[in-house]
This record gives sequence, C-alpha cells and structure tokens, in this order.
Amino acid sequence: MNKPTRHILCMSGGKDSTALALYMRDRNPDMEYVFCDTDKELTETYEYLNQVEAFLGKKIIRLNAKAGFDHWLDVFGGYLPSPQMRWCTKLLKLKPFEEFVGEEPVVSYVGIRADEDRVGYISTKDNIKAVFPFKEDGIDYAGVMRILQDSGIGLPPYLKWGRTHSGCFFCFFQRPIEWVRLLETHPDQFDEAQKYEKLSDDAGKTFTWSQGMPLSELRKPENVAAIKRRNADFEERRKANRGNRRLVEVLGGMEEEDDGPKACLICQL
Repeated sequence: MNKPTRHILCMSGGKDSTALALYMRDRNPDMEYVFCDTDKELTETYEYLNQVEAFLGKKIIRLNAKAGFDHWLDVFGGYLPSPQMRWCTKLLKLKPFEEFVGEEPVVSYVGIRADEDRVGYISTKDNIKAVFPFKEDGIDYAGVMRILQDSGIGLPPYLKWGRTHSGCFFCFFQRPIEWVRLLETHPDQFDEAQKYEKLSDDAGKTFTWSQGMPLSELRKPENVAAIKRRNADFEERRKANRGNRRLVEVLGGMEEEDDGPKACLICQL
C-alpha cells in the first residue's frame, strides 16, 4: 500500500519562509511546519517563530540535531564553519530535515520569490519533491511584504537593528556592520561568538568568524567607529545609485534587501 504524501514547509525565521507559511495556511491544512533549531539562533528568531506559530494555529515542529554545534565543532577540530566549509548548514540544518522526512513521499515547499533567480535547497533524495508556490503564483518582493503586513505579523524583528537575515548569531555571512550591531544589541551573544575564535601563531591554527578581523579586534571602539563610517559611506552611495525607491518601500517604510553576501538559503529564506 502506497504511503500518503506529506507536505512540509521548512522555516528559518526569515521573511520569505514566514510569508509562505502564512500564504499556505488555508491552502493546505495538512501542511507540516518545521524549524531546524541549532540552539544558536538569534534571540528574535525564537520570539518571531512563537508569534507565527500562534497565527498559524498549528505547532512549528522544532528539529534538533542529535549532536549540536559544539559537538560538531569538536569533530572538526575547532575549525569554524565558513563560506568555503559550510558544515553547520549540512549537519545542523539539512541532515535533521532529511532525517525527519525519512523515506516517505514528501512535497517540500520553498519560499523563493517570483523575482528571484536562485535555487533553494533541493534534496537529492528521490522521495522529496521541491515546489515553489511564490514562483508559480507570481508573488514577488512586494507580494511577500503585503502578506506579512496584512497578517499583522510584520517583518522579523532582527531587521530593525540591522541584521539582514536569520540564522545563527555568529553566522559567518555577517558583514562587519552586522557584527557591530550584534555587539550593541546582544553583547552576550557577541561575547559567546568571540569565545569560539582561536588565535594562534601556528599556521592553520587560527579560526575566526570574520576573515578580515577577529572579534576581539572588531569590538574595539576605534574599529567600531571606522566600520560605522565605512557603512554610512556605502549606504549613501547605494541610495544615490538606486534612484527612486519602489512604492512598496515608501508606503511600508521598509528598505528592499541589499546586495550583500547571502546566507545559506535553508538558513535565510
């Protein structure tokens, strides 16, 4: 006897997957909502997911890796994850999701918008089929903003203090200005991130989150001031080059996402 197909939407705490969950709520009452929890997420991410869960009227299943970040850090000999070695995504996000899915037939709902030219996580497992409702229904950035506004949920709160995406508080895709804002907003999480770094005179024994500067240096007042000046200059140039803002930004009081480094999609969407 064939097993029934499961419908699963993997959430990150980001705006796109949240909007997709709201969009699918009444369209598919059998939807399973899951969140791969590394236990190292931004404080606001947990608060936001609780708010979304209440709106959905359905539990968001928290998937915890059997072995957490600290375990895998030991396995990798203290080698911190990086854009070139994204073991955190593989072992703390993708693996728990595939284990939860198992071998049953599954439709996986991915929150990539109609105005995006990128591909989300598509499992190589034969039993998982990825679908993209926003692409299929022509929902773009403005449409996502409208869904979030109309629901009353609004944007993820970490965007208010300058973090551009969800994910772990020590995500290596953060720009220097985002590290500064983490220091100012959540100094305890900044301190925890700094403790993971290792500085050594031996080749190959130094591990830092930001390739240009260890957090112990980045946090110094003179470096914070320099980073803020560079970011202010960058924002001025960016705004000058953009011209008129889109109507949805003016009415909604929201800036469209920037062109900075992109986090792993399963963490960011």
